Amino acid sequence: MTATEKLATYIKANPNAFGKLVDLDPVHDKLYPLDLTISNTELTPELLADTAAFSAWVDGRLAVNNCRYAVGGYMEHRSVYNRSQLFNADGEPRRLHLGVDIWGPAGTPVYAPVAGTVHSFADNNNFGDYGPTIILQYQFTGFTLYSLYGHLSRESIEGLHEGMVIQKNQLIATFGDASENGSWPPHLHFQLMLDIGDANGDYPGVGYYSRRGEYDQNIPDPELVLNFANAIKA
Repeated sequence: MTATEKLATYIKANPNAFGKLVDLDPVHDKLYPLDLTISNTELTPELLADTAAFSAWVDGRLAVNNCRYAVGGYMEHRSVYNRSQLFNADGEPRRLHLGVDIWGPAGTPVYAPVAGTVHSFADNNNFGDYGPTIILQYQFTGFTLYSLYGHLSRESIEGLHEGMVIQKNQLIATFGDASENGSWPPHLHFQLMLDIGDANGDYPGVGYYSRRGEYDQNIPDPELVLNFANAIKA
């Protein structure tokens, strides 16, 4: 059973277990599906190298399409990571995005979709990295689930402590701006994991394409929690 299948089985038995991650009006809000693969010819190396220009491009996609947020990325093979040496180690470069990104204005509120505790947090302050990051832990019958929130504002990790109780739908963070979120256009990286080993305040959000089968066993599709599909602009 894959990680997605395991979580789907739990949600089927507990359909009201999860709440919201961001504010979203399912009737009126539309989500723009943001393609960050090599097939998107608008993503030139020059654009990606300039964070301000990259941010303006994302803002433009939202404005032109009249969408509140842009979303996408689960198991997407992306070209954008060549902008940072963080993903270009010797051997196979990391290009497979393991979570979902939600793109919107800096300061956008982020909520905990289910009750749990703070596992860990850190400011991963490198170019192209997460910046401020929170990992929450949830204990369900038969398995543990972790969620990672990356590219946050620095104030999001102030006042936290490991083991801190978090309630369902509690405001936990806000989107950071490019000066604090790893030099990215403002967005949230949201990722689910069944096992994070000894990770603390960090866990890879971009992996190796050759290890896709391994990731499928540990990293569920966040759409199971988000239920964004009906809001995505056709």
